[in-house]
Amino acid sequence: MKILMAQLDPVVGDVAGNEKKLYEACDEACDHGADLLVAPELYLVGYPPKDLLERRWFLESVNKAVGRIQRFSSGHPDLGILFGAPVETGLAEGRGLYNAAILVHRGEIVGRAFKTLLPTYDVFDEARYFDSSRIAQPILFHGERLGVHICEDAWTDTSIWAQRRLYDRDPVAELVNRGATVLINLSASPFSVGKEHLRYEIISGHARDYGLPFLYVNQVGGNDDLVFDGRSMALDSEGRTLAAMPSFEEETALVETETAGVGSYYCEEEIATVHDALVLGLRDYMSKCGFCQAVIGLSGGIDSAVTCALAATALGPDNVMGVSMPSRYSSTGSVEDSRQLAGNLGICFEVIPIAELLASYLSTMERLFAGTEPNVAEENIQARIRGNILMALSNKFGSLVLSTGNKSELAVGYCTLYGDMSGGLAVISDVPKMMVYELAHYMNRSGSVIPEASITKPPSAELKPDQVDQDTLPPYPVLDAILHAYVEEALSIREIVAQGFAEETVRWVVRTVDRNEYKRKQAAPGLRVTSKAFGVGRRMPIAARINHS
Repeated sequence: MKILMAQLDPVVGDVAGNEKKLYEACDEACDHGADLLVAPELYLVGYPPKDLLERRWFLESVNKAVGRIQRFSSGHPDLGILFGAPVETGLAEGRGLYNAAILVHRGEIVGRAFKTLLPTYDVFDEARYFDSSRIAQPILFHGERLGVHICEDAWTDTSIWAQRRLYDRDPVAELVNRGATVLINLSASPFSVGKEHLRYEIISGHARDYGLPFLYVNQVGGNDDLVFDGRSMALDSEGRTLAAMPSFEEETALVETETAGVGSYYCEEEIATVHDALVLGLRDYMSKCGFCQAVIGLSGGIDSAVTCALAATALGPDNVMGVSMPSRYSSTGSVEDSRQLAGNLGICFEVIPIAELLASYLSTMERLFAGTEPNVAEENIQARIRGNILMALSNKFGSLVLSTGNKSELAVGYCTLYGDMSGGLAVISDVPKMMVYELAHYMNRSGSVIPEASITKPPSAELKPDQVDQDTLPPYPVLDAILHAYVEEALSIREIVAQGFAEETVRWVVRTVDRNEYKRKQAAPGLRVTSKAFGVGRRMPIAARINHS
């Protein structure tokens, strides 16, 4: 069977727009003489559609689109069209919806498959919207028995779940036991660094274990805080690669399931995948939200430099403005390093000093602050002045403010609410500080993009004389390692200390992370690139008293 795999980038909620793109892929499939086109999970509505699935009018628009696709297929009688969409169960009990794969051919729905395993961990919440399939049954088409299943249905390898197997069913095994001759997985699997290797091991394992070709078609693109890397693949019955599609790009690939695999699954440098994920996530977030220009506060430091370079790559330098806002505590390099960065990138650059604004603020507050020592209040006024300036530029010119804080800072609250946290998207908020340095070096691999001084200078908020981050924080290599253990691996203080870290430092980090949950709750959405990002994938209470042993 000839199958065109369509790795597409849907817009959540844009049923008509996604439908149009599906037709374009169908035309290409017909040009190649394909028997079947396969699009990703929930493609028609985009993933994740969230509470749109609870709107009756929205589901009606989906039903109408499915009808139009049926009529479209009448004009392409040699092509089957397999795509993801929500489908009403018709049952009196349950949520009333299936996460479905629909096969349309010659004007009719000739087969449907419903998702069996509904993930509710990390960023997923599918049991909120869908009912689980009661049976996994192959679809007869073109002389084959298609073992169609959806995303999580393939994630049943016991080696994945180190602590506890999550499911008591194995949909892939059920399909094989009922005579499937080819396995097809429609997926919307979000990116996190290193995840593509795990996916490959799972899929190639199924192909080898069951001796069947396996096609995996994944969504690509950015939707809110999630980035989907694509990397769709087709493997033969021995787990050899028939097709390995690119990451972070829309693409199609024609596969003949009867042929033997000769290609190899490609690996990418991890920091390259993080870079490309951030570029795609930023580009899609901007375009899908209706923005084409960004404004960024430049401090001369590495975080704002990396954020700005990502924006210039994603949007084009003509669509990025960098703003330096020096105070009396800013070093000469704060402005000059920012100016050099702007020149390297070819972006618009402005300098707006804030010394007079700060003096005016302090004069206004002088009576109320009388008799107190200067502290974080005066420091944060500077950050909030800068945030106000950036938001004013955003309002005036319709650009989106990109905040520049990294994951390490956000974790311990080393950031100012309504100041440097202001913005519409926190581009590197899931990038630990040490990974920010890796990104900078990666960006400079072919020449100078990030100024060397921005990389080598001690990190500083420059809100008081001679201030550097390490006055307040543990060294970043230590901080990042402890944060990884506590946030991503969910280890206890005792377990982290056992890894060789000083107990006093571990307790300070854990206590500070817990105490700053309220700040993260008010942060701009950020792009997820690690296995556990702050935001939708980590749901912690704010008004809590957590007793660590």
